[in-house]
Amino acid sequence: MDVCAVSSSKSAKPAPTYFIGKGKAEDMREIAEENGADLVIFNDDLRPVQQRNLEELIERRVIDRTQLILDIFAQRARSREGKLQVELAQLNYLMPRLTGRGIELSRLGGGIATRGPGEMNLEYDRRYIRRRITKLREEIDEIRKHRALQRRRRKTRYPFAVIALVGYTNSGKSTLLNSLSHSHLTVEEKLFATLDPTTRKVHLPSHGEALLTDTVGFIRNLPHHLVAAFKATLEEVTEADLLIHVLDCSHSHWEVQNQVVLEILRELGAGEKPLVTALNKIDLRPDQSERRRLQREFPEGILISALKKTGLEELLEKVEKRLSENRKTVELLIPQSDGAMLASIRRKGKIIREKYESSRVRLQAELGEEMIKRTERYQLRSVKNKTKKMDYRARRDSKNE
Repeated sequence: MDVCAVSSSKSAKPAPTYFIGKGKAEDMREIAEENGADLVIFNDDLRPVQQRNLEELIERRVIDRTQLILDIFAQRARSREGKLQVELAQLNYLMPRLTGRGIELSRLGGGIATRGPGEMNLEYDRRYIRRRITKLREEIDEIRKHRALQRRRRKTRYPFAVIALVGYTNSGKSTLLNSLSHSHLTVEEKLFATLDPTTRKVHLPSHGEALLTDTVGFIRNLPHHLVAAFKATLEEVTEADLLIHVLDCSHSHWEVQNQVVLEILRELGAGEKPLVTALNKIDLRPDQSERRRLQREFPEGILISALKKTGLEELLEKVEKRLSENRKTVELLIPQSDGAMLASIRRKGKIIREKYESSRVRLQAELGEEMIKRTERYQLRSVKNKTKKMDYRARRDSKNE
């Protein structure tokens, strides 16, 4: 698709008939005719009546920002979940735009049982779309329940910290996931190349491990149809222990993109989550003054290049430091026979002190919330409590004898 021409217009508020003034709309028709354009795209949301009026005046297909994004999403969807979510968003967008047009959808007149065949087709289409929307929502709810169950099982069985990559679309999240996890996911220089969340295991500097999840990219004025349809996918962001905000610092509007991402995170209820900012594509910013400006804007940010694999060690150290802020130090007394638990603690936690006794191992370790729950029966306090209970029972039994 080639862009023939770009036109802009300023007004206090959208015109009710054509969104823009009629004179501007006629100018657009002339521009489209001169350049042989087949499609006119508005960078705003159009009401159904405005879209129809513009198509009649310009005599070409007219779509708005939301429809363009939905079309891109439809091309990118690969998994069953992604296709269901895109279809739901498309139907919610299409529903208010179903109206009778022309003679084939005309009414015969007033009165009982006097509706024309066109109106019956219109009502049939509306009923079909309503039923399909209901079915899609049910299927997506099942997917959400299944994903929540998988998440609970994963936390119980493998209590790794979960890190979600968030950021504006095409900021380099998938490239960063590949570089940190040594994966080979398909990476494309396209908008919304990633729709389905992908999770990989990464190794932290202290030999710990974490799960890193790539998520769908954000965009300014994210259509509410997409937010509602992709709620199951966006839950990966709200359920994560830590967020890595991948910011394309080579983009000319990186300040706007940064604010857009932070605003969407607040809308999703993830605005208070621990966050590490990765200033990506720094290799495209050779100017030292620009780099110093970025460091002033983001004193805690890490300058990286996901493609060149520079700054990644510093990023992981920062991530581990932020994760440790949510950890607690506990003392454990674990039987040596429970080798699986010992191995799990070494892999997912940080050993501070370790001492071998006759048949047990005394540990002081820094663990996350899920791992603390798993080791509750081995925590030294609980061991002491059990000993006290046993001593009380022994004294009570001796008195009864």
